[in-house]
Amino acid sequence: MTNVNRRQFLKALSAGGLVLLSGISTRSWGANANVVIIGGGTAGATAAKYLKLADPSINITLIEKNAHYYTCYMSNEVLGGGRTLDSLKFGYAGLEKRGITVVQAEVTAIDAVAKSVQTTAGNFPYDRCIVAPGIDYRYETIENYSADVAQQIPHAWKAGEQTTLLRSQLEAMPNGGTFVMVAPPNPYRCPPAPYERASQVASYFKKHKPNSKVLILDPKTSFTKQSLFEEGWMQLYGYGNNDSMIEWASGGSNAVVSLDTATKTVTTAGGERIAANVLNIIPAQKAGALAFSAGLTDSSGWCPVAVASFESTLHDNIHVIGDACIANPLPKSGFAANSEAKACALAVAALLNGREPGRTSFSNGCYSLVGDDYAISVVGIYRLSADGKMIEAVPNSGGTSPLAAAEEERLIDVQYAYSWYNNFTQDVFF
Repeated sequence: MTNVNRRQFLKALSAGGLVLLSGISTRSWGANANVVIIGGGTAGATAAKYLKLADPSINITLIEKNAHYYTCYMSNEVLGGGRTLDSLKFGYAGLEKRGITVVQAEVTAIDAVAKSVQTTAGNFPYDRCIVAPGIDYRYETIENYSADVAQQIPHAWKAGEQTTLLRSQLEAMPNGGTFVMVAPPNPYRCPPAPYERASQVASYFKKHKPNSKVLILDPKTSFTKQSLFEEGWMQLYGYGNNDSMIEWASGGSNAVVSLDTATKTVTTAGGERIAANVLNIIPAQKAGALAFSAGLTDSSGWCPVAVASFESTLHDNIHVIGDACIANPLPKSGFAANSEAKACALAVAALLNGREPGRTSFSNGCYSLVGDDYAISVVGIYRLSADGKMIEAVPNSGGTSPLAAAEEERLIDVQYAYSWYNNFTQDVFF
């Protein structure tokens, strides 16, 4: 991949191409084998589709408690007013047409000994199980914050009702008010997303509430694509000036440690009390609740896996993909989850045939919409290490949008971003 430049790579991503997998076959390897996939988000849906492509004879059951999935990627545009929540909604009819059984039910337990998934719709035996449990939140790291409080002071880190709630709060906020966003510590889902969110809210303010401000309280001292975001903020929102619409307060002293719900006031580790008109707390994160109840997590709160197959290192015959698994240096992003799912699908098909998983590559592509006609991007190419035990970045591959780019370049990335989204979701759900 080192002979493909970044622009060619982005163009291929936006066109729906450049799948970095080899060995997709329609040979019937694991006839009558049963694979149960838990979770119908990006990772789970991708795994179901690509496992069926790898071996149509495998019986695949996808279990998801919701009838529809709302993508987190592009959901910040709902806050900025450029997109509706319904535009992020996808169902599972496309997967069912491929011969995948989709069961709408809640998983109550995984019996790793009996190799059975227990749900509110009955039990499902498996030969291999693929789990895509997503994320959950460490509310306890901020005093007085909880899942119940998040219904009033939303994190909106899973697209859905909270996204709509946060948008309505922004619309109701008076001109001249302050939107305070509490950014999470590493690691968390979608590293650039908090800063894209700040950008989208500022874009909305610029058009409709020009005297308002965005304040980011961040325990980190740096973030992905930082120089690109800051350049965009300077150009669009006056960042760095006294009248900047966006302020980034960073470092440990700015970590939020407690919340006064009634006044929407947070207290930082440095002792500062900050009141907000609209408060958005994105808490520290961990693997989804099912990963914990199934014994798939380690002391980090995430799921260790053998990256050649994404099989859990804690339970045989169970594979974990997506945001919940430990697959460094791959980020916890939708596109990385898609890439992991494809690799896992091929590995499961091979293992069901008594073969060792083949070697594959991984990719990540991410667009961030800083303004209406202004987007930035990052891409990365990864591979298994020589011993197959680690994932490593391919030298001299990938990269970010250039600094000091022309307006046309930023607009092209906007167009690529929308094409990427359309083709990416087509790849996942159809």
